[in-house]
Amino acid sequence: MVQPLSNSSGMKFLVFGAGAIGTYVGGSLALAGNQVVFVEQPKMVEQLREKGLRLDLTIDERRQTKDAFSLDARSFIIEPSLEKALKFGPFDVAIFALKSFDTIPAMEGLKPFADKLPPILCLSNGVENEQSIARVLGPNKVIYGTVTTAIGRRGPGDIVLEKLRGVGVAAGHPLSEKLVVVLDKAFLKCRLYPEPHGMKWSKMLTNLIANPTSAILNMTAAQVFAKKDLYKLEIDMLKECLAVMKAQSLEVFDLPGTPVKALAFATQLPLWLSKPLLSRAAGSGRGGKMPSFHIDLYSGRQQSEVEFLHGAVVREGKARGIPTPVNELLTDTLMALTKKEIPLFEFEGKPEKLLAKLK
Repeated sequence: MVQPLSNSSGMKFLVFGAGAIGTYVGGSLALAGNQVVFVEQPKMVEQLREKGLRLDLTIDERRQTKDAFSLDARSFIIEPSLEKALKFGPFDVAIFALKSFDTIPAMEGLKPFADKLPPILCLSNGVENEQSIARVLGPNKVIYGTVTTAIGRRGPGDIVLEKLRGVGVAAGHPLSEKLVVVLDKAFLKCRLYPEPHGMKWSKMLTNLIANPTSAILNMTAAQVFAKKDLYKLEIDMLKECLAVMKAQSLEVFDLPGTPVKALAFATQLPLWLSKPLLSRAAGSGRGGKMPSFHIDLYSGRQQSEVEFLHGAVVREGKARGIPTPVNELLTDTLMALTKKEIPLFEFEGKPEKLLAKLK
């Protein structure tokens, strides 16, 4: 059991949410001797105060343990509101890893406390979250980040490390280099990147693969890749994203444990030659789970990040005169399913029906 923190020589972090990424990053920082304060929904707070956090990090050989780590309520602070959490400040950095569709609503809640908030390290997927944060808090309060490590959530405050890759932090903020050192000391395998937008778009490129097609067709990534026409659709979708990146003069970066440059190169190869590489990328990054869009659609959330990932490709493409018909089709179709404008099973197991809409 981790002992209470006192006079910590580390940094003080405010963590928005104790979801999978929040628990993993915040818990790892607490284990490394940093002070961590979580903000979570009231219904979760008492439960996590009572039972604490459990981090199964046993696949990380550097930790040299076969047991999960337990953090009791003396090892971290968790509060049901930002107002209460800020009483434990001032903080050095805040960790933000919410779903992209939650970013703008979250910013509305943060706006009244803008002057008290520290710079925010945004680890959310997508390429527009940082701009949303900057509009409310100012550009000096944003640090661009990304996570490629795969985390499973067994329950509230209970996570398992499924695939250790790492965390990326972009240079350019006064805290960037110090933050990389602190995150790396917390065994998060952190790496500094010279340019924020290329880093974020490179991460998004990996999130696009077999994500909306899996949800729309109710098929696994392997089933999507097994059909030649669907696999070509995936390649065309990635090519559109790469064309939009090129129009912005953005570099494709390899991310921690993730060879994104090889993924981009694969789109130039014959289909039969590229399929093994993309198949591995589609399956391994998700720790064996169904893609996130599928999970969100079938959970009945009526919200989808497709609007903020593939949709971002479409928006940027239109702004720069780059055609993005595949990304537009996938975005529009999945959003129609999400909003129940068409029946959930409209395209289930019917790839030809989806492909026909592109012609």
